[in-house]
Amino acid sequence: MKNKKSITTQILLIIAVLVVVNILSEQFFFRFDFTADQRYTLSTATKNILKQLDEPVTVTAYFTEDLPPDLAVTKRDFKDLLVEYASLSGGKVLYEFIDPATDQALEQKAFQAGIQPVLVSTREKDEATQKKVFMGALLQMGTESEVIPFMQPGAAMEYSVSTSIKKLSVTDKPFVGVIQGHGEPSLNSMSQVMQSLLVLYQVEPVNLNDSATNLSKYKTVAIVGPRDTIPNFHFSLLENYLAQGGNLFIAMDRVDGDLSTVQGKSIETGLETWLSSKGLVVESNFVVDASCGSVSVRQGNFPFPVQLKFPYLPMIVNFVDHPVTKGLEQVLLPFASSIVYTGDTTNHFEPIAKSSEKSGTLSSPLYFDVNKKWNDNDFPLSDITVGAALRGNLAGGAESGIVIFSDGQFPVNGEGQRAQQIAQDNVSLMVNSIDWLSDDTGLIDLRTKGVTSRPLDQVEDGKKVLLKWLNFLLPILLIIIYGIIRMQRTRNLRVKRMEEGYI
Repeated sequence: MKNKKSITTQILLIIAVLVVVNILSEQFFFRFDFTADQRYTLSTATKNILKQLDEPVTVTAYFTEDLPPDLAVTKRDFKDLLVEYASLSGGKVLYEFIDPATDQALEQKAFQAGIQPVLVSTREKDEATQKKVFMGALLQMGTESEVIPFMQPGAAMEYSVSTSIKKLSVTDKPFVGVIQGHGEPSLNSMSQVMQSLLVLYQVEPVNLNDSATNLSKYKTVAIVGPRDTIPNFHFSLLENYLAQGGNLFIAMDRVDGDLSTVQGKSIETGLETWLSSKGLVVESNFVVDASCGSVSVRQGNFPFPVQLKFPYLPMIVNFVDHPVTKGLEQVLLPFASSIVYTGDTTNHFEPIAKSSEKSGTLSSPLYFDVNKKWNDNDFPLSDITVGAALRGNLAGGAESGIVIFSDGQFPVNGEGQRAQQIAQDNVSLMVNSIDWLSDDTGLIDLRTKGVTSRPLDQVEDGKKVLLKWLNFLLPILLIIIYGIIRMQRTRNLRVKRMEEGYI
């Protein structure tokens, strides 16, 4: 009888603990995050955004109920994310999940919100079928709204939600200017970058020939890929801007490669001379790198072109630990050049993007041999600087900053029929630079959260073998250790039972 009461008491105690834990979990949400990039832990930037909310934000998540297993994970993660947002915002983030497939009116409502279904392949009863699924969300604050048309599996989910909330809640956006008039690509040809910048900034084209132009209104001024000669009085305006504490983002081409004529040549706009006066020397050479992009080449009688590695298109994976490059995996910098600093050592110069351990430089002009068989002797150098940050008294008493990259095409995705998607890391590199220069780094951590690419061909052979055997042997080893411990405990218990006086 006593044992029954004891068991009943223990059961009731366990139930009570579970109820209390469940109640507390509603108020205090936490979880352990062992991922390399802490993708399941909300960043400080998101926490600050949520704490500063003046009005409630409603998130209407349009997700198909019966999703394939790989997509169901995305829905679960998104729901967990919204639970955290609701908790940290003190209830100012409200959310609901709706399955548009249950009602024609709901499906129409999703369409009107800008959420389009996608077709995914799935297997049902051993048959391959295509299924229409919704995986988007509508965020609303007052009369304003932002839409996430499709929640891409594996993408930076927190960035999508936090930037949408930030865009809804921000009222006074600082200005960023983009220089035009010297053969630079238009703002429309950098649409992906512009879309990200517009979350926090008002972006305007700047013509230095316009006498009404006032550079002092801009937090940061960007110079991207000029091709024509820049007049000296334009540099005087930029000099005065820096003297007042302004900041410059520069992505410039010192050389150009034309694959149609297989020729490489130097580019001179005057920008390289002006930068040299500040100690930033962008050399007239081509950086070649064993870590590189590819070009399409027709070979022999093959009807289709083949992809060949082309070292003149460096794939930069060597980043210094810096806010501009934090979280980046790889950035393609076609026809980049080396950067050397020869200026005042009282200013702070920091290389932030470098070539790989197998790289080199070739002087301009030159001819490209796309069929060349490259070997280790062609890459005698390493850690060539292709991107850098400079801060200090660069043009007067006030402190200013410059972030420079020796390629002007990496943020450009083109216009019209020439438009194409560029990698998210290419977009993040420019936007992060402007965030850092503008002292508004809140969303840098979010933008690069989530693994974009970790190709195995960039992992050393020894590490590959280690990871392979570790992955194979570690589970077996853990089972063996558990078996030994259990066997030892059983043996000890058996010995104890054989002792005199054991009851």
